[in-house]
Amino acid sequence: MSELALYRKYRPSKFSEVIGQDQVTSVLAESIKHDNLVHAYLFSGPRGTGKTSVARIFAKALGTSDNDLIEIDGASNRGIDEIRALRDAVRTLPFESRYKVYIIDEVHMLTKDAFNALLKTLEEPPAHVIFILATTEQHKVIETIVSRCQSYVFKKPTIEILKKVAKDIAKEEGFTVSDDVADLLAFMGDGSFRDTIGILQKIIGSSADKKIALEEVERITGAPAMRLVYDFILALADGNLDQTLSLIDKGVESSIDFKIFLKLVMREIRLALLLVMAPSLENKIMNEAGEKETDFFNTLKTKPQGKNLAPALREFLDTYLQLSGSYLPQVPLELAVIKILQ
Repeated sequence: MSELALYRKYRPSKFSEVIGQDQVTSVLAESIKHDNLVHAYLFSGPRGTGKTSVARIFAKALGTSDNDLIEIDGASNRGIDEIRALRDAVRTLPFESRYKVYIIDEVHMLTKDAFNALLKTLEEPPAHVIFILATTEQHKVIETIVSRCQSYVFKKPTIEILKKVAKDIAKEEGFTVSDDVADLLAFMGDGSFRDTIGILQKIIGSSADKKIALEEVERITGAPAMRLVYDFILALADGNLDQTLSLIDKGVESSIDFKIFLKLVMREIRLALLLVMAPSLENKIMNEAGEKETDFFNTLKTKPQGKNLAPALREFLDTYLQLSGSYLPQVPLELAVIKILQ
């Protein structure tokens, strides 16, 4: 089974199946219903948020057949010659549909000359053609192109949405995942449906049984053990410099990715601070927490500095930016801990 097999298997096929992009899909559906269409659309947003899936759904909802739906990868067809060929092709009428729909993915990869050639087509498009341009980096698309398009911004799905997607797909595949497991899968997916489902695919392919344990996910993905994350924060809240530095050294011995580790640390500290500072959010946070995370929050409440971790979070935000360029990735974190606790 290929890496993205599950993602393809559970890809939405109609607007009602699209998750987390209600505003976009409702406007597009209404535009079709009232025949209020334009000839160029721009879909922008983070990777794996459903831009090309919604583009295909939109084309199908227009009645466009597979023969009249053309998908182009902007990264590998970025030159002026390819766009000139496209300009010639759009003049031909659809085979069997009202519209020929061209989806150009990663359109920001086009060269300047290619953009200018595309602009001429967008300024005077044939009546039977609709363009859907998709990009993860709208700021790289020239303004004159953007101004010719009706723009839609795709939002990053929340951790809660990704958790539900992971649990629902795992259940459909005959597997069970706990809240702790779904939470880590969603976190590792980093706001991408495709990446979250791709990680789940890898876990399912390596699982010894139908119940996926947190330790399996940590081992297969290389994520730091959540126990290490919790112990690190608890030692920090105790003001125990020796223990905190020892836990960093333990992470070195385990060859953890310190960027992922620090992201997890910051996430848990943020949630812990919200529990203290925003009582109205307590039920929401605790209801979404897994069993181990709930135990961690309850233990943190008993620590001397458990309610005063805001300076640590601020320091870690700066530290995170230093990790990529560090010869020894643990050093920026060690220095941050020493600064916080001394």
